[in-house]
Amino acid sequence: MIWIDCLFYKIREEGQVKSKAVYVAIGLDLEGYKEILGFWTNGSESSRFWVKVLNDLKARGIKDVFIFSIDGLKGLEKAIESVFPHADIQRCVVHQIRNSLKYVSWKERREMAKDLKKIYGASTLEEAEKELEGFSTKWGKRYPHVVKSWETNWEALTAFFRYPLEIRRVMYTTNIIESVNSKFRKATAGRRVFPTEESLLKCLYMAAMELERKWTKIKDWPHIYSQIVILFEDRL
Repeated sequence: MIWIDCLFYKIREEGQVKSKAVYVAIGLDLEGYKEILGFWTNGSESSRFWVKVLNDLKARGIKDVFIFSIDGLKGLEKAIESVFPHADIQRCVVHQIRNSLKYVSWKERREMAKDLKKIYGASTLEEAEKELEGFSTKWGKRYPHVVKSWETNWEALTAFFRYPLEIRRVMYTTNIIESVNSKFRKATAGRRVFPTEESLLKCLYMAAMELERKWTKIKDWPHIYSQIVILFEDRL
């Protein structure tokens, strides 16, 4: 499994301070250990950029990926489909909820959050679809953009329903990579502007090495792996 997310930093370049995105990929291997696979910087997102990143990972030895857990990064889904066509793509549910509540009246946010939890907390995809119908009926007139966003991204938001509960917990959100990003922010907190892109990447690399030294096998890995063996028997 691979999680992908991004951070933004200010870098001095050609006498100007520019904001650049640093994309981070974290992999989970068949032994149950996480590993930071790399950093990539780019001024803008595009399918072409993501194809380059994914082919870079493939060239460095990644033969197959079962599941990608991503935020709504522009062009990434199409790139995954072209480079790793058999991978499932899970859009981060937590990011979707945050984006949904962003423009909702603060008086209604708690109530809407409870209704959204009924959708992603459902036991089955069929149950989730029924909850979405009820959500659309209740909130569609006041917040049509929220309903449209869930309907448009429904397939990627609900990929986790195809898996057992233990795997769902690992894949339905990019929280694993967000906790890593918070460590990167602490490591770079003293620098508002980096003099070069290389200096930023060196700082992130040192923080990554420190993080990886502390990582252990993820929780319930033997149980998760026993299910992976069955689900992906033809690809192991």
